[in-house]
Amino acid sequence: MPTTKFNDYPPARLAWIMWGLGAALYLIGFYQRVAPAVMTGELMKDFAIGAAGLGNLSAFYFYSYVAMQTPTGILADRLGPRRLLSIGALVASIGGLIFGLAPTMIWASLGRLLIGGSVAVAFVGMLKLASHWFAPRQFALATGMALFCGIIGAVFAGVPLRLLVDTVGWRPVMTVSALITFVVAVAIWSFVCDDPNEKGYKSYSPATPGEISKYSIVAGIGKIFRYRNTWLLCLIPGGVVGCILTFSGLWGVPFLTTHYGLLPAQAAALNSAMLVAWAVGGPLCGGLSDRMGLRKPLYVICNAVLVVAWAVIIFIPALPLPLLIGILLLAGLTSGGMILSFAFVKESVPPDLGGTASGILNMGVMAGPMIMQPAVGWVLDLKWHGELLNGVKIYSFSAYRCGFSLMLAWAILSAVLIFFTKETHCRQTN
Repeated sequence: MPTTKFNDYPPARLAWIMWGLGAALYLIGFYQRVAPAVMTGELMKDFAIGAAGLGNLSAFYFYSYVAMQTPTGILADRLGPRRLLSIGALVASIGGLIFGLAPTMIWASLGRLLIGGSVAVAFVGMLKLASHWFAPRQFALATGMALFCGIIGAVFAGVPLRLLVDTVGWRPVMTVSALITFVVAVAIWSFVCDDPNEKGYKSYSPATPGEISKYSIVAGIGKIFRYRNTWLLCLIPGGVVGCILTFSGLWGVPFLTTHYGLLPAQAAALNSAMLVAWAVGGPLCGGLSDRMGLRKPLYVICNAVLVVAWAVIIFIPALPLPLLIGILLLAGLTSGGMILSFAFVKESVPPDLGGTASGILNMGVMAGPMIMQPAVGWVLDLKWHGELLNGVKIYSFSAYRCGFSLMLAWAILSAVLIFFTKETHCRQTN
């Protein structure tokens, strides 16, 4: 029996442990999300596909991920995160196994579909845990740290994954990754608690696991979309994430190896460094926003810098390598501003719809790479001039410019839309 009193909030160490087990699934989800970026040649050869096919294979992750966001938010509000996270990790391990053993493109796509749909529960589940285990003033920081954990997974999918693929092949690596995910599923089921009350502590969000919102599902979604910030914040982060995950998550390695003469491992390392900058930018922006007591000004600055950085990368060929590295890192760092969207939307809707709002927002976030990865691949194939290297298509700088311009257009739209959001001053406004 717990010996603590219910008027004591949980110690920080215990809170971070609970949150961290959920973060382990998010880390795995991010790893699977960007893994195709360092296996482009192998996947194109094994499944006999071009850029459009590869973009679609990678995007199968996002198709199911996006589709699961609204159900995930609703279930997080109604059932609690523990069951969602553990079941999600279990299904992700099955999907990873199917992908690693896939004999055909259909099976590989099914594996990616299962992975995306199952790890979709991770981020919203983490946010739900954070709302119960952390003080409100720490929510943006916890959200930023979630991104940091995700990027650690993306870093593992960079140079380490590339080296393992070179050593043993991509299939054994993906199979072992699936087994690790199964271990995470068992750990979450065994140790995670939805609310501090289960450990004898006072909750920061007095709602109990399994509570039913006073709104029906349809009414809850309708209620959320009555607020202007919900609409805007579903569109804004998609432009930011669409850029960074389309580049570093798929097309950055072939672009850098073809047009800047980098080795695949070097290009993977630069993509990983960009993602690390993104990871740093998340908690940095979250903490700074909490300290300022404002969401909007910092978000505006980050997106304005981001647009300029991507414009330089896309439209200026043959940049000096040190300058290219610096601009890519700057783009990654300022992409961290998108993390403000989650605290922003949470403060803009009624508290008992926070999980549903986070799920809908995350659907908008992932719509960026879901649309951009295959769209850029389609443009690359459209602009291809027939050049091959070891059986893999090679695309010109002008082809990449045309494809990446789609990303830039959405980033510009995002930067403009931020001006129309309503500031919350880091407080619950509804």
